[in-house]
Amino acid sequence: MVNGPLLIAILGVAVIFIVVATTRFRVHPFLALLIAAYGMGLGSGLSPEKTVAAITGGFGKTVGYIGIVIACGSIIGVVLEKSGCARVMAESIIRLIGKSRSVLAMSCTGAAVSVPVFCDSGFVVLSPLIRSLARQTGTSLATYAVALSMGLYATHVLVPPTPGPIAAAGELGADIGMVIVLGLLVAIPIVATTYVYATLAGRRVFLDPGVLDTDQVPVSTREVSHGPVAAFAPIFVPVFLIAIKSLAELPSAPFGAGHLKTFAVMVGDPNTALILGVFIAWWVVRRNGFAVFGGWSGDGLRVAGTIILITAAGGAFGGVLRETPMARLLGESLSSMDLGGLRILLPFLVAASLKTAIGSSTVAIITTASLFSPLLLPLGLSEGLGPVLTTLAIGVGSMMVSHVNDSFFWVITQMSGMSVAQGYRLITAASAVAGLTGITVVLVLSLLLA
Repeated sequence: MVNGPLLIAILGVAVIFIVVATTRFRVHPFLALLIAAYGMGLGSGLSPEKTVAAITGGFGKTVGYIGIVIACGSIIGVVLEKSGCARVMAESIIRLIGKSRSVLAMSCTGAAVSVPVFCDSGFVVLSPLIRSLARQTGTSLATYAVALSMGLYATHVLVPPTPGPIAAAGELGADIGMVIVLGLLVAIPIVATTYVYATLAGRRVFLDPGVLDTDQVPVSTREVSHGPVAAFAPIFVPVFLIAIKSLAELPSAPFGAGHLKTFAVMVGDPNTALILGVFIAWWVVRRNGFAVFGGWSGDGLRVAGTIILITAAGGAFGGVLRETPMARLLGESLSSMDLGGLRILLPFLVAASLKTAIGSSTVAIITTASLFSPLLLPLGLSEGLGPVLTTLAIGVGSMMVSHVNDSFFWVITQMSGMSVAQGYRLITAASAVAGLTGITVVLVLSLLLA
């Protein structure tokens, strides 16, 4: 078995391979992570049999934990997108907050919509709305684009059941209910600071909302009108049930130890809650017909398949790392550093580095979680809220920074008519503001709660 600095060097080569393969040579992250897992296992001295066992074990464990959740979350997201419910949610928030505060409304809308809907899909669906608001208010489209995109971004990396944070929570053993609660708490100041940045940036960069041909924007077909309660239900009922499960499992046992607690734990399990969310989504859009819902479900599962495989490949990479002395070596090295309350910065910095290099927030979250899973104990983050705070630190790190290797960057710029230079000034800078705000809040929480 390889040990010492050589093992750390092999890990460095594996991470560099993932970055270069996915960015320079456009290798799919699923393949890059599996190749890196094989290379890490064999290079560190594991036998071929142990290497394969570690890969398949890590892969299977990850799929077992998040496969159903991601699949159901993707179905819900696609149904909300194609049925028009996402637009109903946006319009409801605008009515609540007021058109005079429509920029803030779009920030809040993004944060609400992105809980089940992927960032790029949410932006595509809501882009006609922000162009309409920009025309009505005479405001630069840049203001609305930044506000919406950063609102979408905040909950996408912090609040389950989106794939990144739920995969990280599973890998790190964090309580999903607490990740939801504290993730929302961290998302609020991110939305606030990026809203301020959006208003300031919009004054410097004017984008005409009429320059983009509206024929380029996909329009949902066979939409049926839905009320706001129905539109929000597929998102918030599962989130509520998951939160109830965490409440039921508190040491104070507020639901007792009988059937009520058993029921709350069962329906609040993320798998059960998301399956119920799918049935709620079906009930909401049932007037579209079974065939239409079946087609939308198939679209959601096609999206979920890629995410599940990438997530599981990250779990395979983490499985190999756990079979090597890497955890002990890095643990001894990191634990010897007198970081004190700043130790939560380590997962943030690793996730930020991977995000900047790779472009995918989800891949950055999954890879960083795999790296830090065996390091929680030596870092003193394995007890209490340590795993939850580590999950959030990784999440906010994965926001820094969005640029040309990030598909979300291109969705925003192309749908808003931005040039690449304007995209750097607006989106890249805003994502840096978001990440720095997030880690500041997580750091304060770690000092107060850990």
